[in-house]
Amino acid sequence: MRVTLSDAARRHIALFEDVTGAPAVDCLFDDANDRVCFLVAAGEMADAIGPDGRTVEKVEERLDRSVTLVENADTPEAFVANALAPAAVYNVTISENRDTVAYAEVDRADRGAAIGTDGRRIETARRLAKRHFDIDDIELA
Repeated sequence: MRVTLSDAARRHIALFEDVTGAPAVDCLFDDANDRVCFLVAAGEMADAIGPDGRTVEKVEERLDRSVTLVENADTPEAFVANALAPAAVYNVTISENRDTVAYAEVDRADRGAAIGTDGRRIETARRLAKRHFDIDDIELA
């Protein structure tokens, strides 16, 4: 799917890439929680995070807001698993009926990590999955 970026998203991505040296594919804003999420190109997470998280902390300082990172993937299944990290996702099944739903099998102990504080992680995963793979919902199994 082709994603259209706003001017603000393009500016944030340019800053992110300048600070980290890692390419970003997308940028989502969560103004209610003063957060921004960057979709990092596959294989570039180590550069985006930096040693002991110092590189991403620099981005947070420059933006004066919390930053979350999700690694991009070629398949919708891998994408959903990455979006729910650090939760251990064992399997993702995509069901296409009236809506396209991704069912993610998550270890019981990691359900809280997959959902995130106040549901933020799973909501971000849903927004990204919709934008990049036209997945209507993500449900934990």
